[in-house]
Amino acid sequence: MASFMTIAEPNSDTGSAGFLVAALYHFTPLPHFASLQKPLQEVCDRHGVKGTLLLADEGINGTISGTDQGIAEVLAHLRSLSPFADLEHKESRAQTMPFNRMKVRLKKEIVTMGVDNIDPLESVGTYVDPQDWNALISDPDTIVIDTRNDYETAIGQFEGAIDPKTKSFREFPDWVRNKADLSKKPKIAMYCTGGIRCEKATAFMKAEGFEDVFHLKGGILKYLEQVTPEESLWEGACFVFDERVSVTHGLHEGEHRLCHACRYPLTPEETRSPLFEEGVSCPYCHADRSEADRARYRERQKQIALARKRGKEHLGS
Repeated sequence: MASFMTIAEPNSDTGSAGFLVAALYHFTPLPHFASLQKPLQEVCDRHGVKGTLLLADEGINGTISGTDQGIAEVLAHLRSLSPFADLEHKESRAQTMPFNRMKVRLKKEIVTMGVDNIDPLESVGTYVDPQDWNALISDPDTIVIDTRNDYETAIGQFEGAIDPKTKSFREFPDWVRNKADLSKKPKIAMYCTGGIRCEKATAFMKAEGFEDVFHLKGGILKYLEQVTPEESLWEGACFVFDERVSVTHGLHEGEHRLCHACRYPLTPEETRSPLFEEGVSCPYCHADRSEADRARYRERQKQIALARKRGKEHLGS
């Protein structure tokens, strides 16, 4: 089980098209995953690719960005490994490099739910193509659940979706177990950003006894790529985990900025608030920060600005 794939024509430089962004995940038994870390990091570094890739004994997950050729080289390296021979990926564009560095990390799970014995390779919900999604979630016999976290759902959702208001994916199982009315309708439709959380979320739901469980194939990103704004039931923007912050229909970059104090996505209007200070605070975290916190953040922001002036990236940025 993997994400989805869109092939772009190779291009040796970024040009006017900007940087290529490749999102990928693949569930596969990977008992010797730690041995893959160093060679993968070296390939990414050699070709100027940045982002984050997670390796665990259940597979790989992550998003990377670089030139078309650089991304092609990294994907070729991965697909040369037998567990990833049929790895798929999803592509979009960014006008500027959306990551500061490249990290290949070893993890217990490639998407952390914290529930043992949940294996999407053994049991998973029914995939629904973006073209068929509207009909499913418009069915009065369907409950629609957004499996993302509160800072993601804050800037966009499907019409009528239930928002669990979780702070992390680890909270999702308890939310399901405490939500008795999920059994009131026969069908459950679930969605997330790119599809990976729903692999585990639907597997968990089936383990909990829910039978008719569905999820959006390719996630919100695939829906926004394939479904026109005129036909869309999506409202708002989709949060993404890089410096673009959000994307809209057609996977165009959104207008949101990230508060680097609390990591909350902000609209242009919210950045004009007197409580917003770049790298220091925003309307969502200002009341939770002490003056000592803000002084520390201001110093960090000062160092980031100095590093950028010298043409370098500050590690705290």
